[in-house]
This record gives sequence, C-alpha cells and structure tokens, in this order.
Amino acid sequence: MISSILPALLLIGAVVFIHELGHYLAARSIGVKVEKFSVCFGPRIFAFTSVKDGWDFKLFFYRKNEEGKIAWGPIFSKFFSQSGRKGSKTEYCLSLIPLGGYVKVAGMLDESLDTKISNKSYELMSKSRPKQVWFMSAGVIMNAILAFVIFTGLTLHNGKPVPVEGAMIVGDVMEDYPASLAGIQKDDQIIAIENFEINSIQDMQNALKGKMDQPITVTYIRESETFNEVVRPKSHIDPQSGETKAILGISQAVEIVPASLYESIQTGYERTVFGFSLVTLSIKMLASGEASLKELGGPLMIGGLAAETAKQGWSPYLSLMALISCNLAFLNILPIPGLDGGHIFITTIEGIIRRPLSLKLRMAIQQFGMVLLLMLMATVMINDIGRLFGG
Repeated sequence: MISSILPALLLIGAVVFIHELGHYLAARSIGVKVEKFSVCFGPRIFAFTSVKDGWDFKLFFYRKNEEGKIAWGPIFSKFFSQSGRKGSKTEYCLSLIPLGGYVKVAGMLDESLDTKISNKSYELMSKSRPKQVWFMSAGVIMNAILAFVIFTGLTLHNGKPVPVEGAMIVGDVMEDYPASLAGIQKDDQIIAIENFEINSIQDMQNALKGKMDQPITVTYIRESETFNEVVRPKSHIDPQSGETKAILGISQAVEIVPASLYESIQTGYERTVFGFSLVTLSIKMLASGEASLKELGGPLMIGGLAAETAKQGWSPYLSLMALISCNLAFLNILPIPGLDGGHIFITTIEGIIRRPLSLKLRMAIQQFGMVLLLMLMATVMINDIGRLFGG
C-alpha cells in the first residue's frame, strides 16, 4: 500500500510545489508580501514562520482548546534562533489534504475570499497590471519549464527514438484497436494495405486516408510467413493537427540513438508542446461529446498511474510527471474564476476599462468560480471512487 501511495504523493507534491514556487518567486521579484506558502490544502500539519532573528516552528494535531473542546491546533512549538534575520512573517506549511497547494499574498482576492485590501505598497493590487499578470502566470510558466526540463533531460540521458528505416516494422500495438483485434503483433512487418506498398509509417498513413470504418486488407509478414487480414480502421483526432485520421492502432518500431544537447532541447520542446496538445484534444472531445465526464480522473487515478509507472522505472515515471505538469499548467491558464487564468482575465478586463472592478463584483465572480471548481472536484472524486470499487 505504502509503495503505491509514495509515488503518487511525490509526483503530485513535486508538480504542485513547482507551480506554487513560481508564484512565490514572482511575488518576491515584484516586492509583494507572501503571507503563506502551503503545500496541500486544509488544516496545517506543521508550519515554519519567518520572524525577526529566527524561525517559529509549530506542529498541529487534535488537542483540547481553551474551551475544553477537542479541536485541531498547535501541540508543539519551538523557536529556532538565527541572529540578524529580518523576518518576512511568511508562513511555510505542509497541510493535510494532498490535492494541491497555494501561495497567499497580501492584497489579493483569491481562493480564501479574503477582502482585506488596503493598497499598501507591498500588496499585489498596488502593483501595475503587467506585474500582477506576471505573478498570476508564474505558476503556469514554472510547470511548463518543469515539463520541458524533464523531457529534455530524459532525451539527453536515454537517447532519442529513430524509426527503423526501409520497412514498416510494428512497434507498439494498442489494445482493442483494429490491429490488435486482427491479431497483428509487435515486430510484424506491414508490407501492403490494399494495393499500396508500405515501407514506412508515412506510407501507411497515406494508404489509410479516407478509410475510416471501411474494410481494407492489410498484408504483413511474421517469421517469414505472409498473412492477409481484413480490418476496419478507426477514426482518431490527431492532437497536434486537430485532423480526424484513420488509424490501425500501431506505431512504427524505433531504435534508440544518442542525442546531442541541441537535439535533446529540441525533443524536449516538441514533447512539451505535444503534452499541451493532448490536454487541448481532451477538452475538445469533452465539448463535442466524443468523451464523457466519467472519463475524467483525479488524485486517485493519478496515484494509480504514478504507482504503475514507478514500477516500470524512472523514465516512465518522470514522463508522467511532465505530462501531469502540462495538464496543471494548461488547466490553470483557462479563464475560469478561481484559477490563475481567471485572475489574469479579470486583471485584463480592468486594464481595458481602465478601472478596477468593484470588490462586490470580484467577490461574486470568485464565488462563482469556486462553485465550478468544487463541482469539478466532486466529479473527478466520484469517478475515482467508482474506478476504485470497479464501477
């Protein structure tokens, strides 16, 4: 059980920490006071507070409060001396619910719905709108950088895949797709589709154009024996081009060759862009009805994927972390109240109309966004629980 939980906590924790670190560094760079830096949500487990000449440490758990009732609160505190420290009064804490994290800065109407804005010089709302947007977008930028660094590092370490030249040798075969249903296996050689000679993945894609759900004959070789199978290609939306294509559900076999630093950077960029395009495709499919809300997953689904990829090694595990980082970045930049993109959208509107929205209106927008986010969280949690119990 622990071996399954730890990979999930590490993956989610790393992605969220990098996101919040982006907001934290951006706030410090523009002179905004950071009141709290929390990894995870909910009640604090422990907290370090930066104070004059040192740090205040507190550990939290259930204990009797002043009224004699059992409540969550500090059960242990200690002061760590560091002479000469100015102290920013920022609280750095780890909280109980592993579903995210947040950075609370002075003078910002955020998820806490705090309305205490006095336009002091260290408050976010006192800064120029470009600086506000910089702070709001920094988490997304850090997640994109994390994905790029991981993909680049993996390519530099493992090498890059290069298609086997001169023949269409089958690499991966997708389960329950036309090729696997027809019995085509890894290492088979596709030599013809209908009357088209096949020597590469591009030849196969050209031969399949316009053949969605049409019976076609695929000729392939396995261990010197030739087979002919009738299959019906399945329609598939290409996440990069957005085009609907006919596919069999196979990839071309590749060999791994060493990659230079430049090639690794190029591959890292391409894979990061592809990671974002996958999220775009998912949203398009949800909007068009091609995918159902029941297919959305949350922490439990991510945890299961993290545990599974961790068993396969560091490369698949880190690749999943990079993809989750792309997901978090893309979703956070959407113009939904309560998300980074929602804050940016409101700030942009204020820039266009050249005046701030009323506090009452901002509160209403924020509350509406929180309702939407809570509904989404409830949906993915219900889906996760259904998968957990086989529903």
